[in-house]
Amino acid sequence: MRDPVLLRDLAATRALGRALVRQLAAPAPILLLQGELGAGKTSLVQGLAEGLGISEPITSPSFALAQHYAGQGEAGATALVHLDLYRLEPPAAADELFAQEEEEARSLGALLAVEWPERLSQLPAEAWRLHLELADPADPEQGRIARLIAP
Repeated sequence: MRDPVLLRDLAATRALGRALVRQLAAPAPILLLQGELGAGKTSLVQGLAEGLGISEPITSPSFALAQHYAGQGEAGATALVHLDLYRLEPPAAADELFAQEEEEARSLGALLAVEWPERLSQLPAEAWRLHLELADPADPEQGRIARLIAP
């Protein structure tokens, strides 16, 4: 996906997440999800989870900060670490949590999906980035535009 893609609804956003699972480089890839509140970041992570064979409900980890999920995909056991840095204003706090969760994701061979990576002092160079924005900020029903940037 080199060009921007219009995602008409949240079902299309989740479908993109399912498709990305096959595209992201393993083991333990990092996907940084950028976009304003309501842009569809958590819906995208729900699609990633579906693609990884994770059946439990995926919710925003805004208050827990991180959620860990295990599943069973086509290639065997799978894992997802979902991190939300929204509430961490000081970059040092975001950097510390990211480092802990990145280490955990690597040990699990998990996909690390990070919402609000802008809170980090520096974006990891090896990470994929997906920017989501509302096609029409005044009307969320018009869908989202997704732009994927490979590392």
